[in-house]
Amino acid sequence: MNASSYKYCFRVTSMVVLCSMLSCTPRENNDSKQMKSPFSQGSYGYDAEFLSKNNIDFIELNDPGSKATVLIVPGYQGRVMTSSVSGDEGTSYGWINYSLIESGEKNDQFNPYGGEERFWLGPEGGDFSIYFEEGEEQEFPNWNVPKFIDTEPFDLISQSPQSVSFQKDFTLRNASGTQLHIGIERKVRILSRGEADHALAVTLDTSLSFVGYESENVLINRGEFDWDRSTGALSIWMLSMFNPSEKGVVVIPFHEGKDMDLGKIVTDDYFGKVPSDRLITRNGLLLFKTDGKFRSKIGLSPYRALPYCGSYDSENQVLTLLKYSQADQASVYVNSKWGAQEDPFLGDVLNAYNDGPVEDGSIMGPFYEIESSSPAALISAGNQISHTQQIFHITGEENKLSFITEKLFGMTINDIKEAFEKKEIMESTNN
Repeated sequence: MNASSYKYCFRVTSMVVLCSMLSCTPRENNDSKQMKSPFSQGSYGYDAEFLSKNNIDFIELNDPGSKATVLIVPGYQGRVMTSSVSGDEGTSYGWINYSLIESGEKNDQFNPYGGEERFWLGPEGGDFSIYFEEGEEQEFPNWNVPKFIDTEPFDLISQSPQSVSFQKDFTLRNASGTQLHIGIERKVRILSRGEADHALAVTLDTSLSFVGYESENVLINRGEFDWDRSTGALSIWMLSMFNPSEKGVVVIPFHEGKDMDLGKIVTDDYFGKVPSDRLITRNGLLLFKTDGKFRSKIGLSPYRALPYCGSYDSENQVLTLLKYSQADQASVYVNSKWGAQEDPFLGDVLNAYNDGPVEDGSIMGPFYEIESSSPAALISAGNQISHTQQIFHITGEENKLSFITEKLFGMTINDIKEAFEKKEIMESTNN
């Protein structure tokens, strides 16, 4: 084995057999979970070591032109758990639920392990939900995440230094009683600087550090009948969980236009209406606070959403960008609202979520999410639908980052940082 082979191999001792098959070597594991880590919490090395100590098998992809690294867990449906612009010493960008993983327990309802890009399926609620059984009230005690996208692994199909592929076949029954035979294919690959420049249509300054990756996700109708508006249809739903910061802001551009033509700009009442000091709408942009202190969520319809959005963490000077393969506006999207729905195919394409305490004061994270969805898979038997998503983390001098945000959002980094501060000053002056 040559030296470069070690850079992309499995790094966990529990995968010795599989690693032998793939000609790779596991990261050495400490015998005791109590041994002090050489890495500080918040670093990529800390998280990789944590997963190893807790017997979580993972794969790493590396960019040969930099120290960028992406960590993927096959046992968690091939999800990207975290990434780094500079290997072990770099910041770990994915939110990880340490306490749940360390406990070794599995909950029958849902296991929020974390991860900065996980594969899910919609819709969550309504007549065609796959999270509630037929005839049940769509309330939290009855809500259950299907094990196929919660605790069961995706099958590893192939691996190279820069990419990895998975697949999974399973059967689900929706809330209308229709049994759906499903196939999933998922490929994740790390992106080079040139690919990032092309995808973002902007040249990244050479002084900026970045990590980027792309996932190609395919949903297949393995059954013998078509999925239509009477049977119900699924969608590919990608959820990205990141670590919040005190002044974190999600930035979402949208198509401007009259409500009578494009519908409302944003759905902002998933968990009660988002307060005005946490959501700003102006000049074709939504700015949404993601400090992990107030549970709230927003969503955009396909008539309003553009195929990209982002967030900025001013504490660590990290710009995160998400781009996805948006379909044309004629496509319909599943509605994930719980309970009765006027139209089960009137859903969002893009969402952002800020975690925070619930009524009893407890909190899952904190974390924040950016989510993208495919159109509803109204497809014939044997056919398929695909959804591609790209994630970029870029860090460096703010004036260099501003070149990117001005190009994509028409705002400088300072504009983003000061947006809520200026709003508070203006409101205070008006009062």
